[in-house]
Amino acid sequence: MSAPPPRALSFDASAALYAAARPGYPAALLDTVEELAARPLNGARVIDAGAGTGIATRLLHERGARVLAVEPGPGMAGELRRTLPSVPVVRGDGNRLPLATASADLITYAQAWHWTDPALALPEALRVLRPGGALALWWNVADDSVPWIADQNIRLRRHFGARDSAHGTAGVTGSRSLHLLSGGGFAQRLLPWSRSVPVDTHLANLSSHSAFLVRGGADTESARRFLDAERGHLASVFPDGTVEERYVAELAVLVR
Repeated sequence: MSAPPPRALSFDASAALYAAARPGYPAALLDTVEELAARPLNGARVIDAGAGTGIATRLLHERGARVLAVEPGPGMAGELRRTLPSVPVVRGDGNRLPLATASADLITYAQAWHWTDPALALPEALRVLRPGGALALWWNVADDSVPWIADQNIRLRRHFGARDSAHGTAGVTGSRSLHLLSGGGFAQRLLPWSRSVPVDTHLANLSSHSAFLVRGGADTESARRFLDAERGHLASVFPDGTVEERYVAELAVLVR
């Protein structure tokens, strides 16, 4: 197993928080994966790379896919094993997949491709895919066209610095990550969606991002001050205490 970037492993000590607070994905996302991959998920041999706590793994499994999860972090892998005991998990990362050549119908990277070196990860994915197989990459990115989200993002960037945020992933959206790929051939879709959660869940979601975790997480004095102030901002927008989080799921699929 190659060594993932330290920031990629920052989630490991907060795996339970990540599993409880992070959003899932809309049903339309997997429908679109099937459309662009030109095959159903039911019965497909799927590798969920960078699986984390198994948020996407569970959805793939529920669609009838035969899923193998690949995850570098022991804490995240342990949380996945706890909640999805019937799904096999192997330790590894996308730069060097511990898998046989031409063994998968689909490889997915849910919120994970940007932690790889695309110059290594893309050839690895193509090696592991069977002819006609597909590589699917996707990200949830906070919808900055929504005024309250745009305002929150300004506050996040002011708190962390102009180049960092807890919206998207470490300030790197799917579109920017895809620009790092050599070649091309990816079909791309943007899928808006939303979820309604208590304010505590929204704040926990924010604090589960690496921008917070690499600075000590939500228990530091700086993080507590920011999250307490954010609770006040949210109360003025959502007086009933329920936050409507709005996302754009950015999807890209390459057929081998």
